[in-house]
Amino acid sequence: MDAYERFLNDLKNKLGLDLSGYKRKQMERRISSLMKYLELENSYEKLIKILLRDEDIYHSFLDRITINVSEFFRNPVQWEILRKKMMPLLLSPDKRLYIWSAGCASGEEPYSLAMSLMGVFPWQKYVLWATDCDQVVLEKAKQGVYPPNSVQTIPEIFLKQFLVFKDGEYFVKPELKRSVLFEKHDLLKDEFPKQMDLIVCRNVVIYFKEEIKDELYLKFYKALRPGGILFVGCTEQIIQARKIGFESISPFFYRRSL
Repeated sequence: MDAYERFLNDLKNKLGLDLSGYKRKQMERRISSLMKYLELENSYEKLIKILLRDEDIYHSFLDRITINVSEFFRNPVQWEILRKKMMPLLLSPDKRLYIWSAGCASGEEPYSLAMSLMGVFPWQKYVLWATDCDQVVLEKAKQGVYPPNSVQTIPEIFLKQFLVFKDGEYFVKPELKRSVLFEKHDLLKDEFPKQMDLIVCRNVVIYFKEEIKDELYLKFYKALRPGGILFVGCTEQIIQARKIGFESISPFFYRRSL
């Protein structure tokens, strides 16, 4: 067992963090960057000690190892496909939709989903569950406050309808905030929900080892109802989709077999 593996064991045993499913090289780069910033001379032992006693550095560590990059309507063409082709397959005035934004970071993705539903299909009832393993970014998401440069990808009609500009920042309106339920959830260790109509998990799974990816895609499959849809990122592809039971209905959209 080398120094990095001992560090992973200490993280799990002393701090309850399990990084064993993440790609090693990516994690090592992020952790080394933090140790350099803290002037710890690449000492995992010193890092563990400071993580145990300093809450601010602990949160900084979490921010470095988790992928908190997000934006509104990332890859707009795919969001057009979601609104025009995928959502009509799921919508029904007689039932409530259950939607999960997994790995939601600072909230741009679930708010994009909520805008799409409320702006285009205002009659549709839904429950939108947004989760991330980082409590700090979840608190930011709940606040719903964003700088001007981060809202540039929001369609103008949605920007005017769902956000308000005040004191140099954009604030998500209360009715949109109320439509999203933010909760902490770890994809690697927590139970997945059941009978979801739509799961959006984009640019998250790519950071895991291949065997972990396969496990997660199977869990997403089981979390969907028959006919439910999984929306993944533009750098992701489910190689074993057919074997799992998914049907590829459009690039980056997979449907659980009926």
